[in-house]
Amino acid sequence: MSWMEKLYQTYEQGISLDASKPWPISHFVKTAHIEVVIDGNGNIKNDRITLLSGEDSLTLIPSTEASAGRAGAKNAPHPLCDELGYCASDFPDVIPARSGAYLNQLNEWCISEYTHPKILAISKYLKKERLWQDLNQVIEFPVTFTNRRGLKTKISAEKVFVRWKVEEAGNPCSGTWEDDDLIDKWIKFDKFKNSEIGLCFITGEKVRLIENHSRFIRNSGDGAKLISSNDSSGYTYRGKFFNNTEACSIGFDVSQKAHNTLRWLISRQGFRNGDQAYVSWAVSGKPTPKPWQDTLSLFDSVEFNFDETEQKLESEQDLPVDHGIDLGQSFALKLKKYMSGYFAELNPTEKIIIMGIDSATPGRMGIIYYRELFSHDFLGCVEKWHRNFSWLQNYGWDSKASRKIQFVGAPSPKDISDVAYGYRDDKGMLQIDDKLQKATVERLLPCIIDALPIPRDLVDLTFRRACNRIGMKKRNYNGMSFEDDWEKTLGIACALYKGYYHQHPNLTQRREYAMALEENYHSRDYLYGRLLAIAERIEDVALSIGGENRSTTAARLMQRFADRPFETWRTIELALQPYMQRLRVSRAGFLTNQLKEMDAILALFKHEEFSSKEALSGEFLLGYHCQRQKFKTKPEATDETTSQGDTE
Repeated sequence: MSWMEKLYQTYEQGISLDASKPWPISHFVKTAHIEVVIDGNGNIKNDRITLLSGEDSLTLIPSTEASAGRAGAKNAPHPLCDELGYCASDFPDVIPARSGAYLNQLNEWCISEYTHPKILAISKYLKKERLWQDLNQVIEFPVTFTNRRGLKTKISAEKVFVRWKVEEAGNPCSGTWEDDDLIDKWIKFDKFKNSEIGLCFITGEKVRLIENHSRFIRNSGDGAKLISSNDSSGYTYRGKFFNNTEACSIGFDVSQKAHNTLRWLISRQGFRNGDQAYVSWAVSGKPTPKPWQDTLSLFDSVEFNFDETEQKLESEQDLPVDHGIDLGQSFALKLKKYMSGYFAELNPTEKIIIMGIDSATPGRMGIIYYRELFSHDFLGCVEKWHRNFSWLQNYGWDSKASRKIQFVGAPSPKDISDVAYGYRDDKGMLQIDDKLQKATVERLLPCIIDALPIPRDLVDLTFRRACNRIGMKKRNYNGMSFEDDWEKTLGIACALYKGYYHQHPNLTQRREYAMALEENYHSRDYLYGRLLAIAERIEDVALSIGGENRSTTAARLMQRFADRPFETWRTIELALQPYMQRLRVSRAGFLTNQLKEMDAILALFKHEEFSSKEALSGEFLLGYHCQRQKFKTKPEATDETTSQGDTE
């Protein structure tokens, strides 16, 4: 139960952070459909009955332990705001037991020492038994409700949820959900009515206990619970204990505050992956980096007032022109400066919690990942992940942000799973099996938090995907082309291969790869990658001169080249001949430069390695990518200037 203790400790910090604080105890947020305004004397204002929609419909309501978990036909009214089937006594199909229970509970609150002028006014109006009649004059039933996503649904009259506003003289706060005094009065009254004392296993103190723990943790429709003890007929505790409290008893305030904090953290800073939800936080409430983000998102979420020179991070426009400079060096400095803000803000002994939850059934939820780390250990692991798995990433065009996504850094676990297992359907939309994506994120999170080696099968799978360039869909979708998809796959494959060999289990095979072209690196696979990039460049320029728009031979044969490089290189060389003839006429200098570089690479091969039939490893993608980046960042004028010098 360490997770509950840490969430409970975080609650008070969350209350003082910002306006979107955790819910108070004995309350939860419900979607209201109609707002009814009355005055302090219990008189309704017919022109002030409003149909709600979108974000405005979310309403904080008082609740009992029973009403917060009610489902189906269970008779458990909320104390104040509720459905018409409970609070409208004149509703045609009202169930007397429900209406009676609602009014009796409200009346009991009204006559207690914890009463409030607003609930007295609401009670006075409801005793007139005119709610359904008054609403029917203004609202057409069934109600058409528009949710936050713009989706419209029909709500039957019985299920229409009503919230209240009471306009009192001298009180500008008319909404019952906004009145802090009313909220406090209900908390005290609820505690007064439920005063059973027992030992709390979390705090070790004798306090009011809870039986029905919270739901609605991941969203407003989430019925799964982390703690449930209603199996009185099964074998949960039967035969060992007389009742569930002997098995595990938890304080009401502890459970409510812990669940409300978890709910608040997930909505505020969590990561959702289908039914999975992950969240990381500092018990002190201070900001922390999110371990599931890619480096671009991490840098975009700067939460400290760094000096301008410290927080100026590398963007698409800031990428160095000379690719001979190792991007990894400048990136490592920027990453270190960024993380230093967190190191300075967080005390080394502060605890950072990383927690993941998921549900196997609609009613039961489990914790799938949980770690407690000291802040500097956590920050060190996050920094190490982004440094070791950094590579130049090109995610293509983002239609929402209207910009090209290009950055130096590590990919996110979700992007890795998309590249490894995703595919495009006939409409060009990305599809991925939900179970595969969940499992992949679960496998990758320990690689970030616990610094475990990345699974080799993911490295190999992304490598094969990147080699299968021609197999990607050749259509545009949301402003992106299939080439954007492949560029993203290539960058992620390079990042995983680089990171895997940085922390390879076999010390003798560990290697530090630079994010720049290593012209003196003589590895067979790396050199073959460079050759493929040059062949692609020659044909690509020749096609551009001829006004042709199609895939190059190097692109089409990339998969075959990775499997049988020596045989395939001969095929590519022969296919280049007509394009080289075209370039000798219009771009002789450019061709000469490319052939010189190709000869220099060939000279670096050992004869037996060049003719080897062994397949290429992921290292060939690093050489290929770095050689291509040299072409992209090298100004075209350089080729032209050299061309003139060569022809004179």
